[in-house]
Amino acid sequence: MTLWQPSASRTALLARQSLYQTIRRYFAEQGVLEVDTPILGQAPVSDPNIDVMSIDLVHTDTRRYLHTSPEYAMKRLLCAGSGDIYQICKVFRAGEAGQRHNPEFTMLEWYRLGWSLSQLMAEVATIVQQALEMRWPTLPVLHLSYAEALRRFVDIDVHRATDSELAAIGISLAGQDLGLSRDGWLDIIMSHQVEPALPSDMLVFINHFPESQAALAQITTNVDSVPVAQRFELFFNGTELANGYFELTDPAEQRQRFQQERERGTLNLERPLDENLLAALASGLPSCAGVAMGLDRLLMHQQQASSIAEVLSFDWTRA
Repeated sequence: MTLWQPSASRTALLARQSLYQTIRRYFAEQGVLEVDTPILGQAPVSDPNIDVMSIDLVHTDTRRYLHTSPEYAMKRLLCAGSGDIYQICKVFRAGEAGQRHNPEFTMLEWYRLGWSLSQLMAEVATIVQQALEMRWPTLPVLHLSYAEALRRFVDIDVHRATDSELAAIGISLAGQDLGLSRDGWLDIIMSHQVEPALPSDMLVFINHFPESQAALAQITTNVDSVPVAQRFELFFNGTELANGYFELTDPAEQRQRFQQERERGTLNLERPLDENLLAALASGLPSCAGVAMGLDRLLMHQQQASSIAEVLSFDWTRA
């Protein structure tokens, strides 16, 4: 097959069309507004673990960043009174190309005002079950806290384990000392030991992440009075499908987190902070829960594809 030809079959293209129709029909029935926000923005995502793409406009000193998620713009809409909203859009992340990754991919992101994280997880399960019901007529749901997952599959107490103990486990799994932070080693442990051990043919929600991994989520305390992030991730048959938060609404706290990332050296100093987002938060973000879902990966499961290229019209090598 030559490179001018698509990487996806016509069957996969039809499946994508059907999935989009199913999602749009669901949200229309729920009264959730579909929105469209800019792909290019003045400031990139703050998450230091996400590599961003940027462009410099010709004959100007203007730089714009391809969004890695429509989150910041959608939150500005929420602050302006949009009500419940969703968006299906292309997003971009540098350095992510492989069997399950493409630097340009499709994301479904939505926000529910006044909802708890539990309500949002239930809706995520409903949407995924609708998308996969032809192959999995029933999909059970399992909820685990981050601490429960590590206790069950790694036999450690994540809230009491020392940095050196986590590093030792991570080095054993990675096969080398990568010189990572505590959260870096936790990511290795999650990806190398926990995620592969999760039960198959089941929607597994992991919530109450460590406080240090809160990102744009609010902090609460668990049953043991340990501070944890009100955040969840959804896993299905070895892949992460969604990442959701009970959203942080305090602009001062958000600015402080951005500054802490800079002081730790984890946020590139050349990345400008999104002052428009912070100004919007200062005007008032309603209490809400939000989630981002990778639709290409969802299609991979639906079509039982072994590579993300099989569900993309043209993957990275053919674009």
